[in-house]
Amino acid sequence: MLKRIFLFIAVNFLVVMTINITLTVLGVQPYLTANGIDYTSLLAFCAVVGFVGALFSLATSRIMAKMLMGVRVINPAQPGSQAHKDLLILVHRLAQKAGLPVMPEVGIYPSPEVNAFATGPSKSKSLVAVSEGLLNQMDSTAVEGVLAHEVAHIANGDMVTMTLVQGVVNTFVMFFARIAAWGVAQAMSGNRNNDENPSPMIHYFAVIAFEIIFSLLGAVVVAFYSRRREFRADAGGAMFASREKMIHALESLKATTGQFDDKTQAMAALKISGKSGGLMALLASHPDLDVRIAALRTGRA
Repeated sequence: MLKRIFLFIAVNFLVVMTINITLTVLGVQPYLTANGIDYTSLLAFCAVVGFVGALFSLATSRIMAKMLMGVRVINPAQPGSQAHKDLLILVHRLAQKAGLPVMPEVGIYPSPEVNAFATGPSKSKSLVAVSEGLLNQMDSTAVEGVLAHEVAHIANGDMVTMTLVQGVVNTFVMFFARIAAWGVAQAMSGNRNNDENPSPMIHYFAVIAFEIIFSLLGAVVVAFYSRRREFRADAGGAMFASREKMIHALESLKATTGQFDDKTQAMAALKISGKSGGLMALLASHPDLDVRIAALRTGRA
């Protein structure tokens, strides 16, 4: 799921920053008055821009995943190899169990890492992609568990849920960044009596700086909700495949930890395997694998 979350957040951030810079350069700041900030107008402005960024990321998620990850979609009419045909049949069977209205696209992307992700703007327009590393290193039982988990993300509407969360985070990141930037700009402009607006240039750069800082804090909130959705997807995977297959899939993922060099392993710790602590634990999109396995075994997932 981290592939999906990372792409979503990255595209969302770029879109929001582009809109912000464009509107600032054009002087479109309807929340500024002769007396300072109109907080009601500011909140409305931030909500519109914030949700536009999140919704654009959602709408283009499947396209961006194919472009950035190099996903090769399997053609159902001409799947090619028997392995591709088997993968297609498996995903479609799981999708039918999940009650998806339209079968998701199925693709493979070139990477030695053991990973998979699901993305798309809706249950009717979705994509399930697996890495070559996953297909090469996992047995068929583990692959089924992983794919059941990804199909569960689609069935649970996790992309829409995360879009709403990201939209709210965007709104408050922009809202508080502009308030903080206004205060800093006032102080640096030497305008302590608030009798005139501060330097536009100082305010502009302060807004950018605070948006980056608050975006990092917002990422902690997004990661928190992402971890909660992982437990739900594990439960869905156990329902669509079986609890034993889901546990076996997670144990297989755990077994791949340490197979890569230091750089790749550090990246893998942020994805679907490995352990992390401190700040990285707060930014992790996935709970620790041992915790997820325990939740499945005890029926808490």
